[in-house]
Amino acid sequence: MLATTGWTAVHRPEENVSARRTALAAWAGARTGGRPVPAADAPIRTVARFFADLDGSERDRLADSYPLVVGNLDGVPAQTRYRANRRALDQAGRTERARAQDVALTPADRDEANRRLHRLESLADPARQILVFDPSGDGLAAEVFGDLDRAQRVSVIVPGVDTDLLTFERSQRRYSAPVGMAESLYEAERAAAPDSRTAVIAWAGYVTPTGLGVDAATGRLAAQGAVRLESLAAALPGDASVALFCHSYGSVVCGVAAHGLPRRVTDVVVSGSPGMRVQNAAALGTSARVWAMRDEGDWIADVPHLELGGVGHGADPVSPGFGARRLSAAGAKSHTGYFEPGTGSLANFARIGTGSYASAVCASGDDSCRRGIYGTEVDRRA
Repeated sequence: MLATTGWTAVHRPEENVSARRTALAAWAGARTGGRPVPAADAPIRTVARFFADLDGSERDRLADSYPLVVGNLDGVPAQTRYRANRRALDQAGRTERARAQDVALTPADRDEANRRLHRLESLADPARQILVFDPSGDGLAAEVFGDLDRAQRVSVIVPGVDTDLLTFERSQRRYSAPVGMAESLYEAERAAAPDSRTAVIAWAGYVTPTGLGVDAATGRLAAQGAVRLESLAAALPGDASVALFCHSYGSVVCGVAAHGLPRRVTDVVVSGSPGMRVQNAAALGTSARVWAMRDEGDWIADVPHLELGGVGHGADPVSPGFGARRLSAAGAKSHTGYFEPGTGSLANFARIGTGSYASAVCASGDDSCRRGIYGTEVDRRA
């Protein structure tokens, strides 16, 4: 199957996790106010209770002293994570600046260091709200648009292959990268429902496949990403409802995570999907409503939607038999255009993200994708 679809094996270099390991080792012995801090793998509720009992100065001290841990720890208040990640980005930037000037490195390595430095300096802008930053390997990141603490509705972008620290945002093909996708969706949601309190998260918080190789054709990285996605959804502050917007291989992650998502996740929207590793929507085991769209020019339609010996991702989510609510992707223009401003696909995303279900435009041109939805709430019987 790999040969017939043109998918080739691509080797991902081994991740350099030394900075993260050092940070975790230091955190394991940390104390504040005479109390030990919770373990880095402690349950989210344990972490949340611990930080809720701290005053602002205590939270700030932990963020400043252990930024690579606090900035990536689900259960820590968002504002504390933003502070920690600004500190971690500054530290990583100093490291990359030194590498960029190190004549002992090859020109290619210095050029790579300069590229990473440019990205780190951009992310470190005090106006940005960085929820995740881990420089290990190719890097992980997540950014929040809007007020996460006050949001009534939260949308999470789950991207696909070739997403890492360097491709987290792009100046060219801006809306094919997580930051551009999230910015576009946030602006569309604000235009669609100006009185609604919304937030959008560009979430590149898992290791994605490199290219259309073996990792892209299997569920190994999706399984790892699903654990992280479930944790993110469970740790979001307040009681906002959550919609996941899962693009390409990101839809595989969402499919694997679906059964473990909290009930606050009311909608799972997939676009350009190679499959969700199930044969139908019911097999996802989620109470969330499942939506699917695909542009008619999207090359993903030519990938065999099946699973054989662990290779492939199962049935096509836009096929009638899958059972998803099929949305129009008008104007999307192939595989990476779903979040382009002015497209019908983005307009549909914004309607779902703001709960304006009655105005969603179905792929069939009728009201079939809206049936069973009453008002702005999910009819769990539908």
